[in-house]
Amino acid sequence: MTQPVFTKAFTQQEPIPESGIARAVELMRQGRLHRYNLDKNDPNDTSQLEEAFAAWQGADYCLACTSGGYAIQLALRVCGVKQGDLVLANAYTLAPVPGAIHAVGGVPVLVDIDDNYHIDLDDLESKAASSQAKFLLLSHMRGHIADMDRVTEICQKYRVCLIEDCAHTMGAKWRGKRSGNFGTVAAFSTQTYKHMNSGEGGLLTTNDPDIAARAVVSSGSYMLYGRHGAIPANEAFDNIRLHAPNYSGRMDHVRAAMLLAQLPKLETNISRWNQLYDQLHMHFSAIKGVVIPRRRQEEFYVGSSIQFRAVGLSRDKIPAFITACAARGVELKWFGDAEPKAFTSRYDSWKYIDDLPVLPNTLRVLDTTLDMRVPLTFDSADCDLIASIIADEMATLTG
Repeated sequence: MTQPVFTKAFTQQEPIPESGIARAVELMRQGRLHRYNLDKNDPNDTSQLEEAFAAWQGADYCLACTSGGYAIQLALRVCGVKQGDLVLANAYTLAPVPGAIHAVGGVPVLVDIDDNYHIDLDDLESKAASSQAKFLLLSHMRGHIADMDRVTEICQKYRVCLIEDCAHTMGAKWRGKRSGNFGTVAAFSTQTYKHMNSGEGGLLTTNDPDIAARAVVSSGSYMLYGRHGAIPANEAFDNIRLHAPNYSGRMDHVRAAMLLAQLPKLETNISRWNQLYDQLHMHFSAIKGVVIPRRRQEEFYVGSSIQFRAVGLSRDKIPAFITACAARGVELKWFGDAEPKAFTSRYDSWKYIDDLPVLPNTLRVLDTTLDMRVPLTFDSADCDLIASIIADEMATLTG
């Protein structure tokens, strides 16, 4: 009997809304793509995006920039990270996070994780006390939000500046408060696989007028900062405009136009993602040898990807499991692989970090952690088939 095969691509995103395509084409025909290249009657797409996203996020200020990684780097810089400064960061994350710390001259202090992929709060407090680091770059990795009440309590206790990486949590909440609104500044990504898609792109939000003004000037505004959307009053720029270096990283109008067309659909898309995620979660929870992370009542998540631990398999059998699933069209990534592959890497492969720590729980959890994208091009029947393939191949290898 022929085994069913899944035929859709895990990397296929939905098309850009027609209104965004039309506006992008119009801009390309005009040739005025740079955010400051405007005729007197032209709409300012990039500034409109900043205003619209700030309103949606519930933040006072917003800056559109070239990528999520750039937004993180800029956030670290404008918060005051300097050469040699220690920056706390959870060890389960993607490479641009420690890379951003390194780029600004900071030194990552990696923190262990718990069994549900959150930063380990006891290890965070211990390292905040012992290292005396004054910055925490908290990555809400793969959409798993830590207990933000405790995180902010630790940061206040040790006077640590909290910077949130919300690349995977645009729209997620803790106790009804949006991810990104807990720290001094937040960075979001609009790279193709994120919750809005402009190929590459980033958004930085804050409620601090000095941070916002420094970010705008540092992003490369020259003396044109008044053309930005969600910015503080001119007085905030008076003491900054001549002292903030230009780290050129502006978003262009074409990408802004594509994102403006997607923002009104974001809440609907979040609901669609969660319907798919919840269906997969239900199926995966019933598979022997699979452990799904626990979600807490305080957390409202956005299920654009799903993670599980293949605890029924020994480490040496996981590559065979991945290969068997791939042969039937199901693409899984293994965070426990000692060798980086594609976008996935384990913290101990970041050899540019001196004195890499041994983080026993991170290594144990990631040892069996598998990761799967959940694009909105999938439907309910797809989730059923994917889960059945994973269950079949798990049963085959576990006997």
